[in-house]
Amino acid sequence: MKLVRGAWKILVGIKDFLVLVAMLLFFTALFAALSHRPNKAGIRDGALVIAFNGTLAEQPEETDPLASVTGRQSLGQLRQRDVLRALDAAKGDARVKAVVLDLDSFAGGYPAAVAEVGEAVRGVRASGKPVLAYATAYTDAGYLIAANASEVWVNPMGGTLFAGPGGRQLYYKGLLDKLGVNAHVYKVGKFKSAVEPYIRADMSPEAREANQALYGGILAQWQQNIATARPKARIAEYLTKPDQAVASTGGDIARANLNYGLVDKLGDRLAFGKRVAEIAGRPAGKPAGNFNGIKLSNWLAAHPLPTSGDAIGVITVAGEIVDGEAAPGTAGGDTVSALLLKGLAEKKLKALVVRVDSPGGSALASEQIRQAVLQAKMQGLPVVVSMGSLAASGGYWVSTAGDVIFAEPNTITGSIGIFGIIPTFENTLAKIGVTTDGVQTTPLTGQPDITGGTNEVTDRVLQGAISNGYARFIQRVSEARKLPPQRVDEIGQGRVWIGGVAHQLKLVDRFGGLQAAIDEAAKRAKLDPAKVHAVYLEKEPSSWMQALNAFTGDDTDDDWADQPAGADLFARAALERQGLTAKALGDVRRLALGGSIQARCLECGGFGPARGRPGDQRLFDLVMARFGL
Repeated sequence: MKLVRGAWKILVGIKDFLVLVAMLLFFTALFAALSHRPNKAGIRDGALVIAFNGTLAEQPEETDPLASVTGRQSLGQLRQRDVLRALDAAKGDARVKAVVLDLDSFAGGYPAAVAEVGEAVRGVRASGKPVLAYATAYTDAGYLIAANASEVWVNPMGGTLFAGPGGRQLYYKGLLDKLGVNAHVYKVGKFKSAVEPYIRADMSPEAREANQALYGGILAQWQQNIATARPKARIAEYLTKPDQAVASTGGDIARANLNYGLVDKLGDRLAFGKRVAEIAGRPAGKPAGNFNGIKLSNWLAAHPLPTSGDAIGVITVAGEIVDGEAAPGTAGGDTVSALLLKGLAEKKLKALVVRVDSPGGSALASEQIRQAVLQAKMQGLPVVVSMGSLAASGGYWVSTAGDVIFAEPNTITGSIGIFGIIPTFENTLAKIGVTTDGVQTTPLTGQPDITGGTNEVTDRVLQGAISNGYARFIQRVSEARKLPPQRVDEIGQGRVWIGGVAHQLKLVDRFGGLQAAIDEAAKRAKLDPAKVHAVYLEKEPSSWMQALNAFTGDDTDDDWADQPAGADLFARAALERQGLTAKALGDVRRLALGGSIQARCLECGGFGPARGRPGDQRLFDLVMARFGL
């Protein structure tokens, strides 16, 4: 017994020791996380480094701060307005000797957001500050930003080819037929191609016509922006005859970039770092390739948003519009309306700006958000809508509540149309010998029946509800834009437009970004735009989450040469394949779980980041983790 007691005491001692060690590690990590905050006092003379790691977003999603600890890859997101604020502040600050744009890990962004950042970069360059851009291989979006820099570098082992907007969509009709799944589609609008993947094996003539016009307009604006930034670049020739351009250099893509005036220098990260060090200085004791750098987080901390003057509220409707609550990056009807109503009650706002950056989603949630916006009008506040990269379908539905609508020339908007999808599996079950039967007391008993199929009465009722919803949409737009309903129907039908055409069609009023909308809201409230400040009605992450994100974040530090190299053309193709898989999984989820009438734009997804919608990417990550891949 003494031996047993002794062994037990040893085991208890080991347990207590391990618990003590675990607690010490936990509190050490907690202290480190809480103390790892942006240090505005730590700014020194050097180069402001903006690392475009991941995608450019209007409202970044909440990230998993432990992803890097567990080894899972996470697609980062950089808030667009943070980048714009940082670039604007850099123009007149003598401590900033240069601005470095690290586009090695840039996964893209929507045209309007990318173009606005490009203009901000050109503004820094025009102020006399050197701006240097680097990537192993630029995406189309990344190059639009880089083209505005003073020096554009590309890795000699990399090089850039441009794809342009467009590409192939996935269509599931053949697969659904083989599985025996019936996709019952109820829609209005001949251009409402969001449902085509489930009912066709190819693109309809109407969708092809609309997409050709849309993609052509986006490409033309992209080329014009490049030509404005780099007049000597032979961009049109390189875009239309890339094979000849590359063949002229024996297959050296980077050299072809240089010959066609697309880039200024060929060099790896080491050579680029040495070049920046010539301008910004080299830190003592650091290896070659490093330079005196200014972290973006520190820079933003030193240049906070203004808080003086009257308050202009800004409510953001970003991402897919869904019913219920949702985290940042997705516009939950309950979440957005609650934030807005709380802000109207507590913030003493003088006007409201509705920032819309959404391809749409639930018609019910879109109307819920619109009704919350109308509460601001009932309180006598001017309401100005600011369209970001996307304000289509449900995003446009929300926008109808504004007194005036601002957009960018390449904002993607319109898509006035709605639909609903209900899959049924009677044929699938029949393949394995399962049938259904029962008793109905009314034509709608048990309907819609996902195991036995829908009946004609149900189909007529549901189609009638969709038609009624479309009529409501048309009426909303007609009243808001002071257009006859017949005219709205002509330019509706689910067709998507770019901002320039939408302006001609009177779907938007003026061109301008978020700041222009805030200034207009101030004027309508009879205030001096120089004496107001924006109050963003957003849910702030908890202090704990902020600390963890700060501690595990990947904000570029002074050690430029130690940063990992970016993807070349072949690696970019692999990322696009991953994005295609993620999109397929997302389409399955939307088919199975699309539980309400939808006002959604399918075409909008073709302009964004190469890895697709963040929500689809999360689903892809979960599936891969589930199978240990």
